[in-house]
Amino acid sequence: MSTITLSQLPQPDVLEILDYEAILAERKAYLVSLYPADQQASIAATLALESEPITKLLQENAYRELILRQRINDASVANMLAWSKGADLDGLVSNWNVQRLVIQPGDPTATPPVPEIKEDDDALRMRALMAWDGLSVAGPTGAYEFFALSADGKVADAKGSSPAPAEALVTIISTEGDGAADSTLIAKVTNALSHEDKRPVGDRLTVQSAGIIPYTITARLHVSSQGAEADLILQTARDRLATFINPRRRIGVEVPRSALDAALHVQGVTKVDLPGWVDITPSPTQAAYCTAFTVELAA
Repeated sequence: MSTITLSQLPQPDVLEILDYEAILAERKAYLVSLYPADQQASIAATLALESEPITKLLQENAYRELILRQRINDASVANMLAWSKGADLDGLVSNWNVQRLVIQPGDPTATPPVPEIKEDDDALRMRALMAWDGLSVAGPTGAYEFFALSADGKVADAKGSSPAPAEALVTIISTEGDGAADSTLIAKVTNALSHEDKRPVGDRLTVQSAGIIPYTITARLHVSSQGAEADLILQTARDRLATFINPRRRIGVEVPRSALDAALHVQGVTKVDLPGWVDITPSPTQAAYCTAFTVELAA
């Protein structure tokens, strides 16, 4: 599997930082330069007047140029895996024969209508990044993982390993519930990995659900404010913690105190207490799942 973390890549140099006032000033300066030297001061003074028609025209042109440059920025990132989104991302990953998966088929005739739920952009990017592993039949662990993730949109994560020679073990977790994969999902992944063009003949394949480690978080925050401002700090910390917890459907990923402390240390928090917390260290076949969390102000 690729070790690149797309979210940590720096902003590409091709993206231009846009400034309307700078564009307008540049256009005014160039227009002034087109006049003879003895007229330039007078023209510059005229352009300083907001009511002048030529000033209005330059403002309109500068704004149109700003829009054009933004469009160029958007078109540039639409062709970059780390920043492409939506339909642009769908088209980009098709270059690697990767397609967005359907997690829940829609049914507009049902009462109430059932919406279609598709794989999100982050999951699609991850699979696209792994597509090169899929060029090999499922001998490398990365290839097993790519094909497992591509078997069904309900596969949130997959880890391949070889506990013994000629044995392939693929551990998966689900996007549903606490992450435990049911027999239907396991069977679907097993079938996808068992095709002769994916699994080496000598490999004995086993697909299993990850062991789920449930945990809860209790946090007490010391803050520098009181009243309504303290309530706002508390809610911000809760939102940050929820953002940290919810996407972490990953196998073998630790939940350390330092990460929780960082998530909860929003502006206005002076200290974070995590009573009774013990770092969670899943094995390569386990996944941590937060069942509930409580964040409150310290007494």
